[in-house]
Amino acid sequence: MENWIMNSKKPYAERTDLEKIHSQWKKISGLLNRKEWSSAVVRAATAAEIATNFAIRNEFSKNSSFDDYFIDSLLMWANGINGKFKNILAPLHDKKKTKNTYKKLGDLSAKINTIRNSVVHKGEFCNEDESMEAVKNAKTYIEELVNLYHDEKFAL
Repeated sequence: MENWIMNSKKPYAERTDLEKIHSQWKKISGLLNRKEWSSAVVRAATAAEIATNFAIRNEFSKNSSFDDYFIDSLLMWANGINGKFKNILAPLHDKKKTKNTYKKLGDLSAKINTIRNSVVHKGEFCNEDESMEAVKNAKTYIEELVNLYHDEKFAL
């Protein structure tokens, strides 16, 4: 078993970003089985946001001497997957190497953010098709983004 697979005995706050993503993803399957479509969307968006945190932390650890406290304050400031992607991660990446990938990831983050905000901020409900599309988008986003920064193949 890979070292980033969730250890259920470890308190959530002590888990790595990758372990937290797996924790969220495990919850999603249960929510989908219970037909809790809107809740699955929120969990998928949360997992995608944690993946964005993972990428941002990796960028800063490779290219800066900022401490964890400062990086965490930036993550709080950016507030949400789309804000973190557009305001922090996209400006940091190597545009020559990953232009098309980041365009796709930016489009996915916007889609995920829009449906999540409809549920959380407007109280809207998702049907099965909307939920399955959001979960699929989040899975694609997470796997493609994490694999840009992770040495081992990451899959949900």
